[in-house]
Amino acid sequence: MSKSGSTLVSEILPQAAWEILSNDSRALMIDVRTRPEWGFVGGPDLSEVEQTVTQIEWLAYPDMSPNLAFVRTLMDSIGGNVPSHLLFICRSGARSLSAAYAVADALSAEGLDVPCINVVNGFEGDCDAQGRRGALNGWKASGLPWRQT
Repeated sequence: MSKSGSTLVSEILPQAAWEILSNDSRALMIDVRTRPEWGFVGGPDLSEVEQTVTQIEWLAYPDMSPNLAFVRTLMDSIGGNVPSHLLFICRSGARSLSAAYAVADALSAEGLDVPCINVVNGFEGDCDAQGRRGALNGWKASGLPWRQT
C-alpha cells in the first residue's frame, strides 16, 4: 500500500473486491478498459449485489491515447454522493492502477479521503501457458460473476 496525497491507494485480489461490493452499497467499481473490451470480452456483473459498474476509458480506443477527461467524467458521475471505496479494474491491473492514482490525487486535492483500490490481475488476468487470458488469475478465473453483452 502507498499513499497518494492523503488518499490511500491499495491493491486487493478480485475476491476481496467482491466482498467489499457485496457488503457496502456505497462502494463503486470503475472499469477503465476500452469500449471494445467491454463489448467483446465482457465485464464484472454486479447485479447480484444490486450494483452496476461505471465504465470510463482510461486510454481511448483505438489509438490508446490518454483520456484527459477521465477524472472529471468520474467526478461528474459521482456527483455529491461520495463513495466509501473506489475499486478500479482493467484487463490485467496496470491501467486501473494508474487510474486509481490519478483519482486519488484529484480527491486529495478536493480534500476528500476515499480509498482508491486497484483490483490485482484485473478482469482477465495474466496469460496462461497457451497465451490465453481468463483462466490463470483475475476476476473471471476467480469464478466471480461476469457477463458479455
